[in-house]
Amino acid sequence: MARIAIADGMAPAAIELLKSAGHEVVNQPIDATELLEGALSSFDAIVVRSATKLPAEVIAATSDRLKVIGRAGVGVDNIDIKAAAAAGIPVVNAPRASTQSVVELTIGHLLASLRHLPRANRGMREGKWQKKIMGGTELSGKCLGLIGFGRIAQGVGVVAQSMGMEVHAYDPYLPPKIAKSQNTTMHKSIDTLFKNCTHISIHCNLTDETHHLVNNERMAMMPGKSRDGIKCGNHIVNCARGGIIDEEALLQSLESGAISSAALDVFEFEPVDPSYTLLQHDNFHGTPHIGAATLEAQARVGRDIANAIMTVLNGEKCETTVNQHLL
Repeated sequence: MARIAIADGMAPAAIELLKSAGHEVVNQPIDATELLEGALSSFDAIVVRSATKLPAEVIAATSDRLKVIGRAGVGVDNIDIKAAAAAGIPVVNAPRASTQSVVELTIGHLLASLRHLPRANRGMREGKWQKKIMGGTELSGKCLGLIGFGRIAQGVGVVAQSMGMEVHAYDPYLPPKIAKSQNTTMHKSIDTLFKNCTHISIHCNLTDETHHLVNNERMAMMPGKSRDGIKCGNHIVNCARGGIIDEEALLQSLESGAISSAALDVFEFEPVDPSYTLLQHDNFHGTPHIGAATLEAQARVGRDIANAIMTVLNGEKCETTVNQHLL
């Protein structure tokens, strides 16, 4: 029997799965101070989402008892995977569970932006009938650029193509044949992606390489006019990780008109203060990091991460260990 900490919540069915296997589950938050004081030393495993941070200092404060760290989701930028590997601790995640939910949210943000849904709703709540100024554009006939071309981006590409979009991608770590098999144009340079696409959606990890990858210079490269001759403007969506877009630059681009609309589910610093200037812009709308927040995704995430944790605790290798190459 192992003692497992659930720091950021978990689907009840997943907790029952762990308990039914004979493990003790402690489902409660652990604050940063407690973590630094070695709170994890009394656990064999911990499961976190994005709220709990496990930097090198926290991992160093644990004892030899901790055998595995589980990230109930995809991104692991809140966990120092190198420090975990140095301590002999595998870090496992659930990379497939939220794919469909994030795909649908991405498309939802694109549609909401192009048809001015948030702005129109705000106007009606204020007693304004703004029909004449709410003219939008279609997705059909436009070029969608995907930064990163993993599972989620590929899913977005399939839906986008079904709506008549031409799909482009930039992913220096992916074999070009994968894009070719999905009727997607792969660019060798991210700059050419921006130059060819009026719609950009971000689907890469946050790393030193991708921090502020989307900046004023690149947003200014976007054509603003689609191949079907429509002056559709330029549009950006990010449902991946905050910090990939330079948000100050994004605001400047919205104010100058270089970017016609922007929608973010993730921000560089979360939670976002209501006074944040970007939130006040008419052509911006956001959601509070809800990409995986569907009943279906949470059920899958819980099941997948519970099984991954138990695999490691059983002394077996887990296929979703993100730091396996470092162990």
